[in-house]
Amino acid sequence: MYRLFLLAILFLTSCSESSNQDLGVSEPDRPEPQTLSSDQSFHIADVPKKAHERIRTETAIERLTPHIVTAPGHVAVDLTQVAKVSSRIPGQIERVLGKLGDQVAQGQPLATIESLMLDELIQEYLVAKAKGDVAKTNFKRTQQLLDENIVSKRRFFEDRGRYLEAQAVYQHVREKLLNMGLTPKELHQLEHGSHLEGHQYILRAPLSGTIVDQQVVLGQGVTSGEELFEIVDTSRVWIFANLPIEQARRFTEGDQGKVIPRGGTPIMTRLTYIAPVAEGTTRTVRVRFDVDNTHGRLKPNEYVEVQLVDEQRPMLSIPNTAVTMVDGKRGVFIQKETGYEFVFVDIGHEGGGFVEITRGMKVGNQVVTKGVFDLKNAMLEGSIEGH
Repeated sequence: MYRLFLLAILFLTSCSESSNQDLGVSEPDRPEPQTLSSDQSFHIADVPKKAHERIRTETAIERLTPHIVTAPGHVAVDLTQVAKVSSRIPGQIERVLGKLGDQVAQGQPLATIESLMLDELIQEYLVAKAKGDVAKTNFKRTQQLLDENIVSKRRFFEDRGRYLEAQAVYQHVREKLLNMGLTPKELHQLEHGSHLEGHQYILRAPLSGTIVDQQVVLGQGVTSGEELFEIVDTSRVWIFANLPIEQARRFTEGDQGKVIPRGGTPIMTRLTYIAPVAEGTTRTVRVRFDVDNTHGRLKPNEYVEVQLVDEQRPMLSIPNTAVTMVDGKRGVFIQKETGYEFVFVDIGHEGGGFVEITRGMKVGNQVVTKGVFDLKNAMLEGSIEGH
């Protein structure tokens, strides 16, 4: 009976210990991998030979690091390169010589317009020309006779007045025709017997470019001032962007900039305009770049990225390849006599392949620029094995 009691006690004790082991009660907590804080460093003494051969270092120095300001921008047509072509007289379209998409040269005919008003003005011009010629001849003859004392001065002044009046009428009608688009050559032809074909008004391109809008067809009646064509020269375009006021204050017109099209080659340019007032809703300042677009790489209304280089000043900076991330924090490896030490750093501006260091290291440190990945693996493995 006593033996059965002892066996029962031993069995219950064994079950209790087994249960505690299953629940993890009797075992100590397993160590978690170390999490490095930004106030500590980590020393690496042993580096595999192959990894050591890949390591390269560079002395940390103060250098001029460009501060690059980036902003979204968009391409717009240069408004000095845009022409809206309209007729200056009412009439009817007889011929359409230019169409949507055509490349045209300055002065090239776009359309011809039959106009009764033009006919009347040309008739008035020719009559004024004839009267002016007669008045000029009479005046010259009277002047000659006056010199010979054959006519009175009164006759001389009367003929001079008629001549000046005829010249004024002639010049007035001539200016009307020139303002309508007729050329001096065409007026010269009218004066010497030839004339415009049916006295047609020829609508010409005021600049070279591409016809991007056409609002005219054969036989259409048009009024004075009605827009018929739009021509755009995209060999030069504007790039607009908006900068926060504090950033805009750092730049002046003429500063070097860069335009980066999406999927295209960056284009170097200069800042040509800074708005004197900020926009009311966004509190930003509009800036503009004038960009040569001879090869048509930029399309009006497309989006681009613009960059401006802020004032450069000497700062402790290192190649950006030296910086790595550990536990969500930035750090670098510094070469020491007994190995390599990892330290956390704070960074400033980046640009030109370098990054400023504002805290964590000093001038003269030998910073690892190549082989950072190998050292990072060695550090993390050592951190785990140490626990």
